[in-house]
Amino acid sequence: MTRALLIVLDSVGIGGAPDAAAYGDAGANTLGHIALACAEGRGDRAGLRHGPLRLPHLVALGLGQAVTMATGLVAPGLEGGATGGRFGAATETSNGKDTPSGHWEIAGFPVRFAWGYFPETVPCFPPELIAAFLRDTGLPGILGECHASGTAIIEEFGEAHIRTGRPILYTSADSVLQIAAHEQHFGLERLYAICRTMRTLTLPLRIGRVIARPFIGARRGEFRRTANRKDWAIEPAQPMLLDRLHAQGRAIVTIGKIGDIFAHRATGEEIKAAGNDSLLNAALAAFDRLPAGGLVFANLVDFDVEFGHRRDVPGYAAALEAFDRRVPEIAARLRPGDLAVITADHGNDPTWRGTDHTRERVPVLAFGPGIAPGSIGVRESLADIAASLAVHLGIPPGPDGRSFLQA
Repeated sequence: MTRALLIVLDSVGIGGAPDAAAYGDAGANTLGHIALACAEGRGDRAGLRHGPLRLPHLVALGLGQAVTMATGLVAPGLEGGATGGRFGAATETSNGKDTPSGHWEIAGFPVRFAWGYFPETVPCFPPELIAAFLRDTGLPGILGECHASGTAIIEEFGEAHIRTGRPILYTSADSVLQIAAHEQHFGLERLYAICRTMRTLTLPLRIGRVIARPFIGARRGEFRRTANRKDWAIEPAQPMLLDRLHAQGRAIVTIGKIGDIFAHRATGEEIKAAGNDSLLNAALAAFDRLPAGGLVFANLVDFDVEFGHRRDVPGYAAALEAFDRRVPEIAARLRPGDLAVITADHGNDPTWRGTDHTRERVPVLAFGPGIAPGSIGVRESLADIAASLAVHLGIPPGPDGRSFLQA
């Protein structure tokens, strides 16, 4: 019996989404635009990186060709043909361009219902929602109440939060409500408690996630978010790949925020870590001990949180290059019969306007001993990943998706 390793490079989109214009993202291309910026010297940062984007191991798996499939762009620095594994691009069909919709579709559930969103007004939250929140938590009030970058709003309101004890509430273009509070002055468990209250209150509004954003620091310029973020997501409305694996008693290990994304349903052993390297270390260690028939499902979040939302081209490029250097470690862990899939959940083009996710296709790189090389083309849905993993692991397929491992 085989095993599988699924790694989501959070936000590493490759452009070309056919419905990008409906999201205001026509022309967005996270990986392509990073490659162009690096070729033009806009990806340089002293002491961090310099020159064209260099991802030789991912290019050998077909990443550059996937970018060209998605958009027609030959990304500078990513030229070259694949020498192993199957490669292509996949089109998200779910409503929304946030983490849950992308991950759920990867796991076999394209989201067809309409998420709830908050308007770009100040305040942006319904007065009755905030009144109920203050009533149920006993808080004296809130700060923020707007669309904002998480790091910027903490800088703006952090000192007032410490002084007043009022948490900072904000949102974005995604279906999300985020609550920031100081770990020491407010308390981490207290932050989690008020987020659970807000999760209950926002369910009728179909808000995809409530996110706790703890931070530390004494004053403006010193505040920084910690690794103790926690998400409360809507529970998926139908069984997915994880549910079918769980029903058969298969081993499941989820790394990073995967457990939160799937509302801790059929997510097996959940392992948290801070930073891409630590998350990948945890995934590889879990895969080393994974029994036959099992799945390790990992999310590497730094691309999105640290660099995409912050519109940091050099930081994003350096993070991609750091991951690329570790691809041989992933390949070395694969035994005969194993399959590894590297993909993404949406885009977050650091050259784009604003600070939000971007609607894009994503790469699909599938490799392992015995996996026949070649193009899988442009897939009609991210659910093809779940269908392929189901075929590989020998479990019943779901209603959505078509395997790229079969003719």
